[in-house]
Amino acid sequence: MTKMRPALMFDGRAEEAISFYVSLFEDGEVLEVVRDRASGGRSVLHGVFRIAGQTLLCSDASANSFRFTPAISLSIDCDSEEEIARLSEALSGGGGEVLIPSDDYGFSKKFTWITDRFGLTWQLNLP
Repeated sequence: MTKMRPALMFDGRAEEAISFYVSLFEDGEVLEVVRDRASGGRSVLHGVFRIAGQTLLCSDASANSFRFTPAISLSIDCDSEEEIARLSEALSGGGGEVLIPSDDYGFSKKFTWITDRFGLTWQLNLP
């Protein structure tokens, strides 16, 4: 069966990002981390983790310094106002940024758009 899994490339912080993301979600789970021997095990060659029912791949950038942009984001439908507030606070903290503040924009009860400390953008929605 054909599958699609988002693949995220971090600038040397993949393992930190994996740990952070899986801590935010009840079903968060690290499935695999393969470290790059050439880096002395300091960088992630291949990582797999699950959050909010979705499996994601990740790795650390080698010579390239690719950056995330808001053109691609992870969209999460939250179950409660408490959950959207908790995720919003966690994801915007530590150097993240709120791009669109949490409010009712007419298409849902609450919506916010955030860039986290790793540069990845998240759309949090309370349908």
